[in-house]
Amino acid sequence: MKIIVINGPNLNLLGKREIEIYGKQDFETYFLTLQAKFPEHELFYFQSNVEGEIINCLHQVGFSYDGIVLNAGAYSHTSVAIGDAVAGINTPVVEVHISNLASREDFRHITYVAPHAKGVIFGFGLLGYELAILSFLKQ
Repeated sequence: MKIIVINGPNLNLLGKREIEIYGKQDFETYFLTLQAKFPEHELFYFQSNVEGEIINCLHQVGFSYDGIVLNAGAYSHTSVAIGDAVAGINTPVVEVHISNLASREDFRHITYVAPHAKGVIFGFGLLGYELAILSFLKQ
């Protein structure tokens, strides 16, 4: 199975920013852990702080991959364009957020990705990425 993790803005700062919310581990190290847990599957990783690059990546992989794990960060709550990109592709998407969106600011309670996603996982820290991958494998 071919699965890509796409991370949006500021997720390149994991392990450095707001540790009380996002934890101490950087994503690149965690991604190596994911690859080790799922060696029989092809896992890829893309991160960008730029909305258009995230959309381009979704378009590029959205018809050939088996699954997309998308943490669009704050763009989840502001980008109609990313929501439209998810709606326009064939590959199923699981939206992931590290923090518990329901316990945060009101604007984080709504995402433009969720209506087009296979499911949404939030509040479980980095474990949410693993759960998303498992959701594709258990189909």
